[in-house]
Amino acid sequence: MHVVSLAFEALAFDVRMMRGGLAPLVWELARHYAAQGHRSSIITPAHGRLPYLASRYDLVELDHHDEHVVPLVPDPDVWTGQPTELGIPLTTRAHLLRHEGVDIYLLSDEYLDLLPERIYPAGASEGEDLAHFKPLVFQVDALRFLRSWPAGDEPAVVQAYEPYYHYLVPPVLAGDPRFRVVSTVASNMPVDLGVYRPQVARLLELFDTDVDLSRYVEEPAAAGPAHPVVTREVALDTAMAGYLPTARLSAGRKSSDHVGLFALITDHCDTVDFLTRGQREFYSTFRDTPYEAAFRRTAVARVVRENAAKQFVGGCALPESWLRRDPATVDRTAFLSGLGLDPALPTFYHAARYSPHHKGQVELFRAVDRILATDPRVNFVLRCATAAGGAAGSPVGDPAFQEVADRYPGQVRLFWSMADEDEFFTEAVAADFGLFPSKYELDTFLIAQGQLCSCGAVPIGTAQESTRHYRHQLAVDHPLATGYGLPRSFAPDDQRLTDALVRTIREALCLYREDPDGYRRLAGNATRLGHSFRYAEVSQRRLDRFAGLLAGDPLTLDLEHVVGCGWFDRLDAEQWRSHLPQIRRAAIRLADLDTLRRCGPVDADALRALYEAAYRRADFDRCVETAELLGDQELEAALLRGRCRVRPHREGWEIQYRAPGAEEVALVVDGTARRMNDDAGFFSTVVPALPGLSPVFLLTLASGRFAWDAPPATAHPADLVGHAAPATPVATGSR
Repeated sequence: MHVVSLAFEALAFDVRMMRGGLAPLVWELARHYAAQGHRSSIITPAHGRLPYLASRYDLVELDHHDEHVVPLVPDPDVWTGQPTELGIPLTTRAHLLRHEGVDIYLLSDEYLDLLPERIYPAGASEGEDLAHFKPLVFQVDALRFLRSWPAGDEPAVVQAYEPYYHYLVPPVLAGDPRFRVVSTVASNMPVDLGVYRPQVARLLELFDTDVDLSRYVEEPAAAGPAHPVVTREVALDTAMAGYLPTARLSAGRKSSDHVGLFALITDHCDTVDFLTRGQREFYSTFRDTPYEAAFRRTAVARVVRENAAKQFVGGCALPESWLRRDPATVDRTAFLSGLGLDPALPTFYHAARYSPHHKGQVELFRAVDRILATDPRVNFVLRCATAAGGAAGSPVGDPAFQEVADRYPGQVRLFWSMADEDEFFTEAVAADFGLFPSKYELDTFLIAQGQLCSCGAVPIGTAQESTRHYRHQLAVDHPLATGYGLPRSFAPDDQRLTDALVRTIREALCLYREDPDGYRRLAGNATRLGHSFRYAEVSQRRLDRFAGLLAGDPLTLDLEHVVGCGWFDRLDAEQWRSHLPQIRRAAIRLADLDTLRRCGPVDADALRALYEAAYRRADFDRCVETAELLGDQELEAALLRGRCRVRPHREGWEIQYRAPGAEEVALVVDGTARRMNDDAGFFSTVVPALPGLSPVFLLTLASGRFAWDAPPATAHPADLVGHAAPATPVATGSR
């Protein structure tokens, strides 16, 4: 079998060619494919590093001089002043580097050699710097290189990594019998991320590929009606559309000028490969996040559901070179002393690329500052890499972070470069705790967290779906627990996450200092778990899947996943009969009354169970409907009627909201979430004018679930006596 790995970065055996966690994943899988007797190739940009690579490796230039023009079609709303189309003339060359049995094809031209230190274009470059198109040029160059290969004895499997860096590949290769295409989702970019439709159409035309792009267009957010009374549904849709881009779960571009790249990929690839079960579940439903309700109505959700059989979990693992290392070779005392830190103190460690929001680094440094202000008997070793691995003189990413480090010279060491494996291992062994406060579930510490666990560092990480397999989210006294969970975060400046970091670090310090046996139990669990994630297993799992693709084996549904996602429309009659108990339980858990009715007669006990599930989900409309079916007016009135009230206030209007199950409630106005004051489950805030008939609330439940609610505002007539009429109608006595 021939597996071709297509990735924007891949050479994890050389730290100078690394920028993030993608490179280790690509490299380890590729080398394991080769080790198991398969032909393994990698296609990746040289990133302007050919002289460096030639000085260290046996680099051979190939007879590939591809002179071509890449047509760039800039979005005029983003790229002001640019022509309708830019023709970028390029001469792409290829070099071959053979390493550990893998053939690495390094593509180089005027575009692919840009940004040798950053590798990836900065997000702010869009609309400003044409280097932004470097990943798109890579797709074009890689496709042209693939198409130039002579046909082999059998089709090759092209394993393309990260949707944003390969969305052209599946549709272009779909009709080529030489290839089967696998899309590997490494980090969770916004699932509805759109790309400019005329650009996609132009490049598909360049490759003589015909695709109906209308299928991947998201409908614009619903506009409000012309009359002044805004319905609950419109109020909710408008609030979500304004807020969700700040939560980074939705790209927010909803127009016919953009097509969803993940939907395009999912329709045309042969299979979609996820790294963990939790990651697949997250990317399938966005359950319990602020995006769940809106996601269900998107085009990409429909396409993902229709292609459910393509999904599989290939798995993730730790490099064998890492697992073979012996922690006993690290002199922790000498290392920490060499950094000017006290080796007798507990040490907390954070290592990632500089990504202040995705990696939770803003909240992390605030927490470090607060901890050390009251408890100086702690070490923090922090790495926030701002350039390619090993780069000397890496620039300071954030002066505020550096100020925190400078404020505590005896407790904090801050590095702005990426460590090579020797440095990283030493630091990991020296660490007693690892800090992994990822936000948005877009960019996890999937490999780094496992590497620290394998060295016995107790993880403190966000309880997000993609990393649940590390078991840090379990209660500390659970026999399988490895560490501590932090609340999921979807806010750009999350005080709740900062508070949780401070609280959890203090709890961890208390365990370390006062219950050493308890700490050793967690550390031992972490070590054993970390060593259980092996590339030999996950590479073989993928090879089995690839072999099935090449043999033309039909794909089958993972019924447990389909039922768990609530995709009941994907089940045939026989699957309904054979899985009826599971479907019934899932329908109750999801408060899906229609599906519950399809499962058979619905009695009062089932309705009460569904009511309780809906209550736990904060699906209060379903609670009302279920209470009415039960004929239980007290159940309906106890919480549901009048849960939102408005009263006149000297500064405008006071909005009151009752939600006993909520840990936090925010009033969402004009896309901004305004945190309400909490008084034992009664939340309130004052606004200068009422935000419509149905104020919209975003609830953070104690379970960690986020839920939306748009109840009509209720006001008793007595509240309004002597006051001017409200700016918008106020309902009385309605739910």
